Amino acid sequence: MKVILKEDVETLGKRGDTIKVTDGYARNYLIPKGLALEATSISVKAIEHEKKLIAKRAEKERKNAEAMMASFAGVEVTIARKTADQEKLFGSVTSKDIEKALEEKGLKVERKQIALDEPIKQLGEYPVKIKLYPGIAADITVKVVEEA
Repeated sequence: MKVILKEDVETLGKRGDTIKVTDGYARNYLIPKGLALEATSISVKAIEHEKKLIAKRAEKERKNAEAMMASFAGVEVTIARKTADQEKLFGSVTSKDIEKALEEKGLKVERKQIALDEPIKQLGEYPVKIKLYPGIAADITVKVVEEA
C-alpha cells in the first residue's frame, strides 16, 4: 500500500514522502496513529499544498533564527556555585542552569536547544553552542565561578 507520511518517521522517511509499506503496517499502525494517509489523488494534492505551507514556515523560522543569532553574539553567562577542593563543584552546571541564566539576560531559549555534552563540574570558562535552527547555531561563553 502506498502512503504519504504526515510526520517524520525515523525508519521510513520525512514528512510528505510517499512510500510503499505493507497493508497491515499502514492500516494497523501508521494511519491510526496519524502518521500517514493512504496515497489517493486527493490526499496527494492536499499534501502538496501542505508542503508549500511547511516550506514557507521553515523559511520564516530560518530567518528568525538568523536574527536571533545576532542577539547571541558575544553573550557571556556567569554562574556561581559552591566548590570543594581543587575547584570541583558541589553538583554541576546543567543546561537547565544555563537556560535560567540566559532568561535573566532576556534571551529566551529552550533547554533542548542548548548543546551541552555533559554537565560542567569544575570552575572555568566553557564554550556552549545554542542550536537555533538546523545548521544555525550561536556560541556563548559560560563562566563558572566560586560562590562567595
